[in-house]
Order: sequence, then C-alpha cells, then structure tokens
Amino acid sequence: MGYRVGIMDADITGPSIPKAFGIHERAMGSDMGIMPAISNTGISIMSLNLLTENETDPVVWRGPIIGGVVKQFWTDVCWGEIDYLFVDMPPGTGDVALTVFESLPVDGIIMVTSPQDLVGMIVTKAVKMAQMMHVPVLGLVENFSYLSCPDCGKKLEVFGHSHSAEVAAQNGIPLLAQLPIDPDLAAACDEGKLEEFPREYLGDTCKMITALLG
Repeated sequence: MGYRVGIMDADITGPSIPKAFGIHERAMGSDMGIMPAISNTGISIMSLNLLTENETDPVVWRGPIIGGVVKQFWTDVCWGEIDYLFVDMPPGTGDVALTVFESLPVDGIIMVTSPQDLVGMIVTKAVKMAQMMHVPVLGLVENFSYLSCPDCGKKLEVFGHSHSAEVAAQNGIPLLAQLPIDPDLAAACDEGKLEEFPREYLGDTCKMITALLG
C-alpha cells in the first residue's frame, strides 16, 4: 500500500521473522545504534537471529534479560522514518507482552488465534491483560481456519468448527480474518519468499488498520 514498515521480532526465544523474509546476514551497528536488516521490498526488520553467531543458537535467558532485549530493540535500533512498526510477540501474557505494553507506545494489538474452543479462554486472558494495560484491541485473526480440498474446493475444518466469531463477540472485538491452511504459504515462509506470496488474505485487515490508525 506504499507505507514504510518495520517489523520487530519480539519472540526472543523463537525468532522466525528473518527466515520468512529470506534474511540471513547479521545486523550491523553504527554510532547511531543498531541498523535493521532491509527486506527485498524495503521492510526494516530486527530480530535476535540477526545478532547471534548462528541462526540455530538457542537463547536460554530468564525473563528480565528478555525484557531488556525487547526494550533495546525499541530504543537502540535505528528504525528511521516509518509509518507502521509491527511487533511480533510470542503467545501468552508473559514478560514480553508486559514489556511491550509498558515500554512501547502501542496504538493497538491484533490477537491471533486458532479455531478450537480451548483457545477462547487464552484469548480472553490476553484481551483482559490489554485492557488492564489500557492498550486497544483492534481485533482477532483466526489462523488454521480450514483447508481447501484441492479436488472439490470444499472447506475442511481440520481443527474442528471455528469458535472465533463467538470469542470475538464475547470480548467485544471484530473478527478480522480467517486464514486457511495453505501449503503454498508455508512453502513461501520456508523458502524465505514471504513477500512474493500472491494471495492477500489480510487485505481487509490492512485497510481496517489504516482506517483506525492512519
């Protein structure tokens, strides 16, 4: 859509953003701070995987250290003039979420869930945490919603009937999108070619974000 975008990979112990974008080089530093990697389409990316010697090196840190790294990704990285900074957080309501909510000027969050009824409780916990921290919840995105049969086109609910619409309604937030299980999308991420993926499952969600925050 022509906006300047950055992605902060705040999943410190399980970073995956660089691989999905095909970025494997290490981040560089300057007198101004840490320089983010730049993807093929100009997206600024910072992840712990860009700072470790090897991509497969484990991160065995306690919560306070992880929280400190997340803060540094905000304060010490030269993000430049960007319109949107997306922060990819790990699941749950732990140290990373608390650090992001307390330390970054967050305009809103998008919950990502899956169809099972069980996750409704987890989503509600996360929504309540955001409300406690006075962070707006923009909506819910359901992942793994269905698999389209390649022969007949029928939608197969692999993980059972979706409960996300009910969960969204119970929490007073919109259900923004329901993403299918797409082998092509999985392959694009594995091959580092996410930016080349042709389908726009989140097109309406992007329009909503720009309308709310633009």
